[in-house]
Amino acid sequence: MNNITAILVDDEVSNLKGLQRKIEKLFPNIQISGAFQKPEDAIEAIQQQEPNILFLDIEMPRISGFELLAKLKQVHFQVIFVTAYNEYALEAFKKNAIDYVLKPIDNTDLVEAVNKAIDIVHLKKESENNSKLVALLEENISKNNKIIVPTQKGVSFIPQDEVLHLEGYEGYTKIHLINSTTIISSYNLGKFEKLINSKFFKCHKSHIINLEKVRHFENEGYVVLENAYRVPISKTNKKAFLSLFS
Repeated sequence: MNNITAILVDDEVSNLKGLQRKIEKLFPNIQISGAFQKPEDAIEAIQQQEPNILFLDIEMPRISGFELLAKLKQVHFQVIFVTAYNEYALEAFKKNAIDYVLKPIDNTDLVEAVNKAIDIVHLKKESENNSKLVALLEENISKNNKIIVPTQKGVSFIPQDEVLHLEGYEGYTKIHLINSTTIISSYNLGKFEKLINSKFFKCHKSHIINLEKVRHFENEGYVVLENAYRVPISKTNKKAFLSLFS
């Protein structure tokens, strides 16, 4: 639960202080970066501080909790509504709140709601860190003539000379290797165009081939690679392809 920040908003000072005490007692690792009675002040603080969790009262004068959210440009944090009215629950979930707790606040309900929010915060952080790691690996590994392929089990590092053919398929990419195995990546074909070296040629809108594996060209519109593997070539790319071998 390290590095979790929270902002509290409630127009009644007794409720605000009571909630703050409960959070400090039950979740000592959550840093409360602000507690506000005035929604207008809270909006400015939320935009500047970008907390992980927002505890938000619904019934407030001038600006309700729902209206406060509508005034924010972006909502990247988890929202826990705090309300005395159970009928707000359905609308709260429509507003993508992670949860809600009823006043007077029960410790068990609060712990359940906060733990759920923390889990989502950690998942988002992990996803962001993984994306940064993949980007860093791509930059370094591409220099060594390998392509990086995120898979369900982890990340594969494939030497480019082992790639026979890349095939775009419904937003995914099938990577066909010289050992007759296939790896499916969530990257689209355009992503791999930026990662592969000049030994590859896009012969069709859905196909990229390894030129070093080319063994034959068929006039009816196919390129034959190693292992008698046939890949279609479009008419618009046929001339450019043949010029590579002239």
